[in-house]
Amino acid sequence: MKEILNVFESLAVDKTVLIKILISIFIILFVWLIRRSIVRIVNRRVKDPRTRYNWRKALNYTAIVLNLLFLGFVWFRGFQPLATYLGLLSAGISIALKDPIVDIAAWIFIMTNRPFKLGDRIEVNGHIGDVIDIGVFQFILLEVGNWVDADQSTGRIIHIPNGTIITGPLVNYTEGFPYVWNEIPVLVTFESDWRKAKKILLEIAEKYSEKISDTAKKSIEKASKRFVIIYKHTKPIVYTSVNDSGVLLTVRYLCRIKNRRGSAEVISEDILDAFGKSKDIDFAYPTQRFYDNTTEGKPGTKTRNIK
Repeated sequence: MKEILNVFESLAVDKTVLIKILISIFIILFVWLIRRSIVRIVNRRVKDPRTRYNWRKALNYTAIVLNLLFLGFVWFRGFQPLATYLGLLSAGISIALKDPIVDIAAWIFIMTNRPFKLGDRIEVNGHIGDVIDIGVFQFILLEVGNWVDADQSTGRIIHIPNGTIITGPLVNYTEGFPYVWNEIPVLVTFESDWRKAKKILLEIAEKYSEKISDTAKKSIEKASKRFVIIYKHTKPIVYTSVNDSGVLLTVRYLCRIKNRRGSAEVISEDILDAFGKSKDIDFAYPTQRFYDNTTEGKPGTKTRNIK
């Protein structure tokens, strides 16, 4: 120690500055040793690599903040210099640790305002999935959709920073009203009895949605206490429109969010069975047909022969 002091004295370093340097070195080493000890304990007791990674990141940030804070007390005396230092320190931390701070603020928002919870199906930045974990810095989705049709799981896990929900829109499929409107388009030929087909489709949809409609009404009443959700009709309906290849009948009905594909399968099978028994209903599809207006057109629309 005397040799170190002699070296600094030979360099004409002020004793006060020398003491501050030595204290600063001690503080840095002390914080580093504490951080290293905690990291070792975490590595021994925590098996999940992601959790260990989060611990290491959090400890690194904490060590940086503690070092800056303690060194500020050592090198700045008096209230005014210290206040100035703390102001500069907070500004520096905000810039250097912008993303982690935003993630932590978003995590607090998620925990207090509950825009989503575990098990909810949400969409963020084009990613759709079921929430399976909510952490301090990120939340995890079990991906749904993408190359898999009808909103079923792909098996992939998506890690999304918490700050994403602050900077972009968040879609929650489950919150408030646990049902979605699904539509099944059915195209029949122009020659088919489309009114009969429409009646059959409505009967099938009502048979499937008989219990769901009553439950949905109760869910709407409950959700309306928090959100402005107004649905006058919850029963299935069939819309009619004219398509290039025939008459398009669109079945619209309510189904549970995670049962869209299953409900479409059940209803589609019933439609195939019912139309298969009807001799005056045919499915339409793109075909080529030659139409002779003179012989096939209506009396008032037939083309007159020009001599």
